[in-house]
Amino acid sequence: MKASETVDYNIKVCWHAIARMYNAEAAKNDITTSIGFVLLNIDPDQGTAATKIAPLLGLEARSLTRILKSMEEKGLIYKVADTQDKRSVRILLTELGLEKREVSRITVKQFNYKVREVIPESQLQVFFQVIGQINSLIESKDVFSDEGNSEK
Repeated sequence: MKASETVDYNIKVCWHAIARMYNAEAAKNDITTSIGFVLLNIDPDQGTAATKIAPLLGLEARSLTRILKSMEEKGLIYKVADTQDKRSVRILLTELGLEKREVSRITVKQFNYKVREVIPESQLQVFFQVIGQINSLIESKDVFSDEGNSEK
């Protein structure tokens, strides 16, 4: 089987193309794709608990810590102790953070609009179903079990 015929290769190539496209747009606004995705996952009104952000993005806590530090240095966010749980920290957006969040939101919407302009809804629904099944398979942690493995 050629690499180009494998599921993971095609997902990776497509994701890297999307990331390059988003990075080019993000750079125009002095942010990164990672920062843009974090901005989109912070509630613009009430902020978001820091512990909730990493799972939303599929990130390790250490990676998120570095991104949040960078965002704080750029003046995009600030941290406050959670009013309900003093041990927890809420991440809130500054005015600049709100502006960059809006840029990120518009960028994602434009890309999705273009995709939906070119690819029929019926094909997108099949795509979402298949990608969801692949993700469920991975989450089940049963990918490398002996059952159904024709090549060992």
